[in-house]
Amino acid sequence: MKEVFPKYSEDILFYAVNIDPSEGIESISEYAEEQGYSWELAQSNKKMLSDLNVLQQSTKLAFDKDGVIRYRAGFGEGSIDCWGKVFENLVYLQ
Repeated sequence: MKEVFPKYSEDILFYAVNIDPSEGIESISEYAEEQGYSWELAQSNKKMLSDLNVLQQSTKLAFDKDGVIRYRAGFGEGSIDCWGKVFENLVYLQ
């Protein structure tokens, strides 16, 4: 993601959402800074996870401007090429 996101950062809102309630946003922010992540961070809640049917870590969702899920993948999925295509499609749909 560090390789792909900068190209689209002006056109795409991208958030990494923490799903572990035992970790606060502060510790996630520290980790993101250490790793050089340039995207926004957010903390989830049980309702959001339930509404989106998120059952495991590293669930990836991409929404278009109307809130329609355009991409969904699980742990270990989502290559650089894949995310490039996802972001391209989201820019195209704007």
